[in-house]
Amino acid sequence: MMETIHFNLEEMQTAASQACRLLKVLANQDRLIILCQLSKGEMCVGEIEALLGITQPTLSQQLTVLREEALVSSRREGKNIFYQMNDPKALAVMGVLYALFCNQNKGKK
Repeated sequence: MMETIHFNLEEMQTAASQACRLLKVLANQDRLIILCQLSKGEMCVGEIEALLGITQPTLSQQLTVLREEALVSSRREGKNIFYQMNDPKALAVMGVLYALFCNQNKGKK
């Protein structure tokens, strides 16, 4: 006999809404690249700018979006502002994206 799976539509809609919100934030190339770097560990704004070549105004704008969505957190140390990943769900999604898109050519010739 087939088992009937019951689900709560309201809970499913809430979960779908949360997933869509995260995916919308990740659907920006600059934000995605920033999160790729931050998934490796904390970095200061100057390091991110130098490593990724994203201009300061764009970088500030994208970091603000990531901070407002609580995907990253920041701390100030003197004149430097450091950012780190703050959301385990976003980090898990970044891991899947890395496995699917960034790690696909390793070991191939």
